[in-house]
Parts: sequence; structure tokens; C-alpha cells
Amino acid sequence: MNKRSEATKQTILIAAGNLFSQKGYDAVTMREIAKEAGCSHTTIYLYFQDKVTLLHQLSMPVLQNFYQKLQDISHQQNPPLEKLTEMSREYIYFGLHNKNMYSIFINARSTRVDEEKPELEINKLRNEIFSLLMNAIQECLNIQETARLLAYTRIYYYSLNGVLTTYSYMHESVETIMERLTPTFDLMVETLIAGFTAKINEAGREDESN
Repeated sequence: MNKRSEATKQTILIAAGNLFSQKGYDAVTMREIAKEAGCSHTTIYLYFQDKVTLLHQLSMPVLQNFYQKLQDISHQQNPPLEKLTEMSREYIYFGLHNKNMYSIFINARSTRVDEEKPELEINKLRNEIFSLLMNAIQECLNIQETARLLAYTRIYYYSLNGVLTTYSYMHESVETIMERLTPTFDLMVETLIAGFTAKINEAGREDESN
């Protein structure tokens, strides 16, 4: 691809990112993206087959980098709760740093986190990210029951997204938010794990009494 073609491709990607962040993925059309990029609605298809292709090229490099960071943390020889806490910080930082595009990166054309063979590559990667988090929780709780582990990971995941929703419109810098609130974020993880542990112990006592 020559320099002019590469420049056109990057202009289209930037236009798509701007429109996705402003209007949401589903509301934007290829024709609107072409207009935003200053090219014809036929030209855009020379570079991108469809909107899903645009989504992949915008999101996959970012998500792959994020996945690698979480994977690096997961391989550390630290206590399970410490690893989960660090992964949580990384997740929150990622969401705040990409707050205009976070929903696109994580949710656009998404599927269930427990779907074994997602059709789209982006959903395979998203589910791998979720699996890293689930494995970290499993290490903390030492449970093998898949349904319970999935439920607890979803609750934990909802909590992370609650943080990101709360601070998505804050005018503080990401660094300021992380410095000010990391102790609270860490306490959130510790409290969730303590609550999950209590529920597991409660279920164990009920099983013994039956």
C-alpha cells in the first residue's frame, strides 16, 4: 500500500473512531464514516469490507496490548489476591485512559463471555481477557464449580464497569483519579473476594448439614 493509500486508510479509521465514540457503534453507517473522512461512500469499501472490519482494525491492536499486560501480571509469582488487585488496577486504568472508546473496544458487537467459539475474532480476544480475570479469581477462591466461579467473575466485572461508568465524565486526569482512588479500588477487590469466600463457606456448611 502506497503512502497516499495508507494515509486514506488512517483517515477513515480516525473518522470511524470519532463517530463511534460520539454516536455509538450501532448508530453509525459506513456512508457517515466516509463523509467524515472526506471520501466517497464507494471509496471506503476499497479499504474496509464493512463496519465490522473497521471495528476490528480500530480495536484489536489496543485489546491485544491490554491482554498482554494482564497476562504478564497473571504470570507473576505473587499471592493470588495481589495479582487480582493489580489486574483490577490495570483494567480500571485501561478503561479510564480510553474512556471515549472503552465501550466500543469492549462492548460493540460483543457476545456472551461464556460462549465457547465466538464468530468474531474480537470476541475471542474479549473472552480471553475475561478468562484471565476469571482464572485470577479462581486462584483467590480455590473453587472448581464452574457456574459459581462464572457468577462471581461477572459480579467482579460489573464492579469494574461500575467504577468506569462513575468516572467516565470526570475532568480529573487519569493519573489523578488513580492516585486518589486506588486504595478504594483495592478495597473493592478485597471486599468482593471476602464476600465470595463467605458465600462459599456458607454453602459448604449447608452441604454438611444436609
